[in-house]
Formats: sequence, C-alpha cells, structure tokens
Amino acid sequence: MFLPVYDVTPFTLLDFPGKTACIIWFSGCNMRCGYCHNPQIVRGKGTRSIESIFGFLKRRAGLLDGVVLSGGEATLYTGIVDFADEIKRMGFSVKLDTNGSRPKVIQTLLAHGSLDYVALDYKSPLQATRRVTGVGCSGEIDTTLRLLMGQSKAGFEIRTTVHTGILQEADIAEIIRDLEKRGYGGKYYIQNFISDDDRPTLGRLPPQPRPLDLRQLPRTDQFEILFRNF
Repeated sequence: MFLPVYDVTPFTLLDFPGKTACIIWFSGCNMRCGYCHNPQIVRGKGTRSIESIFGFLKRRAGLLDGVVLSGGEATLYTGIVDFADEIKRMGFSVKLDTNGSRPKVIQTLLAHGSLDYVALDYKSPLQATRRVTGVGCSGEIDTTLRLLMGQSKAGFEIRTTVHTGILQEADIAEIIRDLEKRGYGGKYYIQNFISDDDRPTLGRLPPQPRPLDLRQLPRTDQFEILFRNF
C-alpha cells in the first residue's frame, strides 16, 4: 500500500532539536502559501509503500534518535495516528511540523503520547490567515495554539516565515503581542524567506522587495525570539 509520502530525507541534524533524525515528507497540503518552497510536495502524490518506510526505519534503529513528520501537511493523512504510534513503538522520538489546521488530529496524537516535539507554523496574524494561506482556518489554528500551550507532554516551538511582499513588521509585531497575551514562554522563530532561483515558489513570488527590518519589532522578556536565515 502506498502512503502519501513524497520523499524521505535520511539524515538531518537541523530539523529536530538535539537529535539526529530523518524527515518523512508527506505530500499534499490544505494551504496555498505563496512563499512555499515545496510546491512539488504540496502538489505531489505518494511514492513510497508503507513497507519501504518501515523497512528504512528498521535499518536506522539505533542510528537515529528521531523521525520528523513534515510536508506538505502530515496531519491530512488519515492514518497518521497509527503511523506515529508505530514509529514510537520502534523506539524513535517523533516531531511533527504542522500548520495547525487539524487540532483534533494533534489532540489525538498528544493523547496517545506519540509526539515528543511540535513545530507550529503561525503563518500570519489570525485575521490575515485567508490572505496569506488561501484558506479560512484561523479558528483551528487558534485551537491548536491553545492545545499546545495547555499540555506538557510534548515540547513545541512557534515559527513564522517572512516574505515582505506578504508580511510586514506590523504583522510580526501583532503575532508577538498575541503570544504575549496567551502567556507563551517558549521559543518563537522568525524565518527569513530564502529564494531558490531553480525552483519557483508555490505562488511564483518574486524575490523579497526588502528584508524585514528587525529594529522595528517589539522586544519581550516573556519568551525568546530567534532569527533564522537573516
């Protein structure tokens, strides 16, 4: 049986904090973010059988610490809970990269104890979700934020990718203020969009008109703001 898995990255030291890991890239996504640098995954189909995936993981047992479930959007896969449960039974830690649009699935994964770490893409101020992602799921993202902050089983981080043709300093400031109001105390990553001249983005965006002006962002003592690719 084929899974909706586009590809597997066999080794990474960058994508699962403190762990050696592989990445399983699930095809398909319910969002259409213009800056998405994985259009081939978003529009792609599954190319791997469940036997090949678990065969690969069995060969990596004892060599890797963890498995990253990414995409696309991994929570769209109807069998993701059983899939993650089996990976945990094999002895791996599991990290989920998610856009937060499927809080019921994330809640089930947390209840099963199947997630050790979650990276939530807080893509824009909630009222701008449809403009940035093409879908109106701000309520679901809000629920996912509340869910992650109300549990202690899995570590998590929040991150926003910035292309200044879509998001401005005022948008990032609004996200920071929202996280403060929620009582967030973890890490918030602001990620600079990096263009790939050989592979257009999902929205075929041109290069950024300018970099984000980090001096205009508010400071906070409540949580740590970190910058990637600046």
